[in-house]
Amino acid sequence: MVDDVYFNVYGVLSALSASSVDSVNQRVSSWTGGAWEEKYKFTMTIGPPIICSSIIPSLKQSLLLGRVGWLSKLPPEHPLRRRSFASVTSGHDVRTKGGSHKTGSNLSPKAENNNTFSQSNGTTSPPSSSKRQSSIPPDWDENPNLSISAFSQLPSSTFGHNQHMIINSDFKEALRQILWQFRAPIRYAFAYGSGVFPQTASGSKSASTVHPHPSPAISSMQGGQGKMIDFVFGVSYTQHWHSLNLQQHREHYSSIGSLGSSFVSRVQDRYGAGVYFNPYVTVNGTLIKYGVVNLDTLCRDLSEWDTLYLAGRLQKPVKILRDDARVRLANQLNLISAVRTALLLLPSEFTEQDLYGTIAGLSYLGDPRMSLPAENPNKVANIVKYQLPNFRRLYAPLIENLPNVAFHDPRCTSSSWMDDPDTNATMAQDMDPKKRGNMVRRLPRSFRAKLYFRYQSKFQIPQRDFDKMLEESNDKDPTRVKRQQGGVFEQRVAGDRPEDLRKEVRRSIKSTVQWPSATQSLKAIATAGLARSVRYVREKMAKHRQGQQQKKTRTRQTDSGSKKNE
Repeated sequence: MVDDVYFNVYGVLSALSASSVDSVNQRVSSWTGGAWEEKYKFTMTIGPPIICSSIIPSLKQSLLLGRVGWLSKLPPEHPLRRRSFASVTSGHDVRTKGGSHKTGSNLSPKAENNNTFSQSNGTTSPPSSSKRQSSIPPDWDENPNLSISAFSQLPSSTFGHNQHMIINSDFKEALRQILWQFRAPIRYAFAYGSGVFPQTASGSKSASTVHPHPSPAISSMQGGQGKMIDFVFGVSYTQHWHSLNLQQHREHYSSIGSLGSSFVSRVQDRYGAGVYFNPYVTVNGTLIKYGVVNLDTLCRDLSEWDTLYLAGRLQKPVKILRDDARVRLANQLNLISAVRTALLLLPSEFTEQDLYGTIAGLSYLGDPRMSLPAENPNKVANIVKYQLPNFRRLYAPLIENLPNVAFHDPRCTSSSWMDDPDTNATMAQDMDPKKRGNMVRRLPRSFRAKLYFRYQSKFQIPQRDFDKMLEESNDKDPTRVKRQQGGVFEQRVAGDRPEDLRKEVRRSIKSTVQWPSATQSLKAIATAGLARSVRYVREKMAKHRQGQQQKKTRTRQTDSGSKKNE
């Protein structure tokens, strides 16, 4: 197999003129044996400090640089190919005409592990489940350092590889080519939604009705449905990014863009969930929508769940196109928190689809679109149904690292289980309040505070005692490093009646999601402009009608089947 390996060569310079850039290109070309291709040549925008991100397709790694960055493509025999990187992925994309094939995955099933549940709290002990060797260190989420800047600072060299979905190589390259059309520096980027991961069966709609001139890879992967592709860009300096982007792509912005980058960045950061969306813009002949978010805002939502807006999107399969070490760590916290929250909402025994459906539905609990005819009511079920193997890739390594939940299905011992969309494995969790109390203690800080306040009222805990308890559980104090173990209060919460606990958790999620989601939707009217907002609402209402029709069809089929059985 011949891999496309991109080696990063970088330097820090105070300033470069046009002639200096040419000389740099010539020098790097000589360093790499003439492998310097035109499309990889260095270009530069003079301005405030820029974070230069580079993409290594088969290694999925981005490097934080200073002022200058460039890429060169090395020939297979070049000695620099032997250079190792900290974030080499375990599953490579092997380019084929039909799609991509995963090799070397660290998710392949291993021998069984004798990990059993206790019989505390009157629960029975299920049989040993199939456990595989996990690449995630135990207790990695104890006091994580979210100020890291390099992949080598992650808990392990393969940490977070579960976040990288395997998609068709040509399609992935087409998505990356869209990123290259933005001169403003993008540190972290992912594509998501039905334009990347199907949520329905193949349709007959022509892609030409949506994309003006799509690449063959995009037309092929969308199966003729022609869906707008959604992106989120993580940037370091919000105002600087919009300043550069307004110069290059003024047509992407509504009338707000005429007020300047300072006003645009204030609208982005101060209202809603901290994201600025430009929908229905054409880049490389493809219709896209892209949101811009500051990396600090993104990492805070992922680790603390202060809005669950972007954290909710990353709890579902997405295609990461440019990676960042700090975001990867924060997102891993987000994913393990989603598993713990879902377990609090589930009974002792459940299925994979129950778990993934609960996780996928977390961020929709307080979304006003779900209570209005503005979204497909079957959206969550469709996401899980058509993306079950991707959900496994995302969450199976994390589940294997938790002591109180396990796959409880003999089918999980099969080597083909991970990629089998027809297997809906059964699972079991330990309902011991002590272990579940530890899960409550490790919930994201902002979300956990909302749940605690609800139970303070329910348990009628005096304010002084409650404040003392919150101080003892403060995760923000850098001088204290301690294990996040659930105390008496957390065990009381976890030991509450299951139906009451589920109700309080759902209410806490709704209070987290509702206001940021509503204000973000209102902000979108101004940032997108009236015409594009009307178009967006019409399409969402069409999806709602389509979902209602699908629901009626399934009901008729069920009723017909019942009559035949009678």
